[in-house]
Amino acid sequence: MNEETKLCHMDLGGDYDGDGVSRRTALATAGSLVGIGVAGCLGTGTNSVRVLSAGSLAQTFESHIGPAFEDETGISVHGEYYGANAVMRMVEDRTKQPDVIVSADSTLLRDRLYGEFTDWDVEFATNSLGIGYNPETAFGQDLEDGIPWYELALESDDGDLSIGDPDLDPLGYRAVQAFELAEAEHGLEGLQDELLERVYEEPEEPQMMAGVESGSRAASVVYHNMAVDHEMPFLEFPDAYNFANPELEAHYATVEFTTDEEGYTAEGRPILYNATVNDEADDPDAGHQLVQFLIDNPNLLVDAGLTVSESLPRPEGALPEVIDV
Repeated sequence: MNEETKLCHMDLGGDYDGDGVSRRTALATAGSLVGIGVAGCLGTGTNSVRVLSAGSLAQTFESHIGPAFEDETGISVHGEYYGANAVMRMVEDRTKQPDVIVSADSTLLRDRLYGEFTDWDVEFATNSLGIGYNPETAFGQDLEDGIPWYELALESDDGDLSIGDPDLDPLGYRAVQAFELAEAEHGLEGLQDELLERVYEEPEEPQMMAGVESGSRAASVVYHNMAVDHEMPFLEFPDAYNFANPELEAHYATVEFTTDEEGYTAEGRPILYNATVNDEADDPDAGHQLVQFLIDNPNLLVDAGLTVSESLPRPEGALPEVIDV
């Protein structure tokens, strides 16, 4: 049995698949086969719901939401995980036809999908931006000694610090925006340009974590839950540029990023995950059940390293009657 087939037959609710491959090993393999291994799993099985989600929630769905949802409903979750820009593009051009769509940027989903694929969503969790790092590297040791991250980043070798691809992923363009806000916050003229010349842009989100874990990269600008997923030390950025404080919405909006491919301009804004059911879903009922499950189980999201504030969940648009917020 090849690795793709192993992943597609993995029991999300247990510790091992039929060939004795551990869940952690299978998920790590999924990272190296993004768009191939996990992608091949969508649509398998008859009592399942298909999810197309931002890559930062891969472990959240595979290790937390998926098993618990299947235990409660008998419906398995089959997911694909990409940068949220790529997720929207796949829905728009119908490369993928998921039941549930999940974005790491609620405004992005509304801007791209409202009107043709959905007219509602529910915001269900937040996150914060910072640096996940390898404590065994010189960068990591200096960071733990209290040296500011931006000084280390400017002194490190090119590629020691990685970010997501800003043209594919909100995680990437938020890193670019954070560098601009940090430049103003710390009074360091030219910081953003210097950092962007040095960082490595990783197009496959799971590979960012793999690179840091192996030591081939010293650190990466990631979300808090991604560091939790990998049991990795995490330095949260200050509120001024971690995109976690809703009260700083106007401040975050002073920066923006325009993607090359679609020409989509994203203003800086608080991190908000939202979910909707595709109007073209094969199984909208299962999709509605999964969205309701996200609403009803904030404890699972918190266990996965996300934050569920008192203001969440929060609906937007013409919410279906079957969804209770």
